Amino acid sequence: MITTAPVRAGRREWVGLAVLALACLLYVMDLTVLHLAVPALSADLQPTSAQLLWIIDIYGFFVAGSLITMGTLGDRIGRRRLLMIGATAFGATSLLAAFSTSAEMLIVSRALLGIAGATLAPSTLSLIFHMFQDPKERSVAIGVWIGSFSAGSAIGPVLGGLMLEFFWWGSVFLLALPVMAALLILGPRVLPEYRDPDAGRLDLVSAAMSVVTVLAVIYGLKELAQGGFGVIPAVSVVAGLLMGVLFVWRQRRLADPMIDVRLFRIPAFNAALATNFLSIFVMVGYFLFVAQYLQLVVGLSPLEAGLWSLPAAFGFIVGSQLAPRSVHRVRPAYVIGGGLAMAAVGLALLTQVGPSGGLLTLVVASVVISLGLAPVFGLTTELIVGSAPPERAGAASGMSETGAELGGALGIAVLGSIGVAIYRGELADRLPVDVPADAAAIARDTLGSAVALAGQLPERLGTAVLETSREAFVHGMQLTSAIAAIVAVGIALLATAMLRNVRSGSHEEAESEPSAEPGAAFRSHQLEAADS
Repeated sequence: MITTAPVRAGRREWVGLAVLALACLLYVMDLTVLHLAVPALSADLQPTSAQLLWIIDIYGFFVAGSLITMGTLGDRIGRRRLLMIGATAFGATSLLAAFSTSAEMLIVSRALLGIAGATLAPSTLSLIFHMFQDPKERSVAIGVWIGSFSAGSAIGPVLGGLMLEFFWWGSVFLLALPVMAALLILGPRVLPEYRDPDAGRLDLVSAAMSVVTVLAVIYGLKELAQGGFGVIPAVSVVAGLLMGVLFVWRQRRLADPMIDVRLFRIPAFNAALATNFLSIFVMVGYFLFVAQYLQLVVGLSPLEAGLWSLPAAFGFIVGSQLAPRSVHRVRPAYVIGGGLAMAAVGLALLTQVGPSGGLLTLVVASVVISLGLAPVFGLTTELIVGSAPPERAGAASGMSETGAELGGALGIAVLGSIGVAIYRGELADRLPVDVPADAAAIARDTLGSAVALAGQLPERLGTAVLETSREAFVHGMQLTSAIAAIVAVGIALLATAMLRNVRSGSHEEAESEPSAEPGAAFRSHQLEAADS
């Protein structure tokens, strides 16, 4: 039987990958740079506390809520076309955000940025699967794609800090403009176009249901994390889950659904999606404490904290590039399981970080966690999207990214709530009795509030509040890190058991007749099994 070897990528594809990586880097930067600008924009626009919360959160809400819709839309109108439309919208709304004159205007701008940003991740990932047909090259490309997200999280605070040193708060949004310009100029020249030739109309009801599902769940989880149990957040989560059930029910009955629900009957797909979801849960949950530790416990400026975060970001980039090399010799299950076990070691090391003298230990622990988790994200993403037919790659990548957003929200909600409960409980028991009741209530709100309050109290009381609050925060970080380590060990065992029979594309190629399209045999076999 004559077989066709996968087409190897050329210079155009690798240049295209660099352009896509730039877009992903920017996508993450926009999630991080605003945090540094909060004090300046608060002084300028004078938002209420509720408005400030929406300014910070609404970008992520709309990114998460629009991912599945944008992934499906890219399959229908063309992934490159959607990426170009999204880049244009992202640049325009960045200008709108930069020159906002009121809190309401900035909230609307951030919401529009989220919708535009949702076009980037699914479009870039699905284009990578189309551009890189060779399994080895595709693994490397996905490693670069994953690494670009980490680079964005590291570069964002550094560049944002530099911009704020010399310019007004809105300048952080202008960082998007040169990247979007490069994408619009180079994209049509180096990126291929791909769409589903048999695509039907986009079901607007399904699109609305997917947005409501994700927005309601993430909003409820974040509110539970910030304010504890409440009726409105709980109702929001339940309503979102019910809408999600209805969304799946509708997809099963549509002739042209947004997502192929048969994929959820494939054990490897479910295992990869669950592993990716829980790994993001672990990483976002621990990183929430690390960022605060650097600034509020160690006392670093935002720029210094960004610089001390660089080793972990570089570790993530290195780990992303190790996966493509190791997976050709070792099955993905063992690479994923080993990476999660390594992350668990780093999380265990994080439990040894104390209120003082813990900076070096924290940096080392963060590097170990990044090196362990980076291969996990790359390989699970490849398995998730590789399980889908090529014409559904955009929708599958949207599902992958949505799962990651939900995992991050759940990590903040669960681990963040545990940390807050420990912090508040310890302060209630250990604050000096002569601290005024209203001041004690402010200190128990957040560590940031306690640090600000300490500077306003008499020296003796201020020092006591500062030391007690920092110790309570670190105890919360230690316990949540221990919980995250246990979760990481559990995911490692689950992934190893569920994915042990799944081989990488290169293994399939070496041990069986290669397909003209990588992953096609795997998808065909699994979907047939799901239908039987």
